[in-house]
Amino acid sequence: MLRVTVEEKDDQIVFRVEGKLKGPWVTELERCWRSTTDHGPGKTFVVDLDDMDFVDDQGKALLRQMAEAGVELIASGLMMRPLVEKITAANGMNSMGDASEHSSKHSSKGDTQIEQGGT
Repeated sequence: MLRVTVEEKDDQIVFRVEGKLKGPWVTELERCWRSTTDHGPGKTFVVDLDDMDFVDDQGKALLRQMAEAGVELIASGLMMRPLVEKITAANGMNSMGDASEHSSKHSSKGDTQIEQGGT
């Protein structure tokens, strides 16, 4: 299962991604990201990976592509932080901070949730 919660506040859009980023869910996250970037020019995009359990190779490629496009990847957990550090280092960027640094900046107004079931 994949759950994407989109939070928008001021000039920032945060995607909180939970579950497993694999197979068809990679395409769903990409669709969500691209449709939001079309409607949010001039906004800063952040992907919070703290609640991710697993990312397959296709998901890693999408996260790399998002980082190359200027999306900030954040994670503080033991599983996802090394992945974020690897992606950001490969793109010549600094590793991004903890998700907790961003959580206080966002309101729950306008949240959108996209859930995909299955295994």
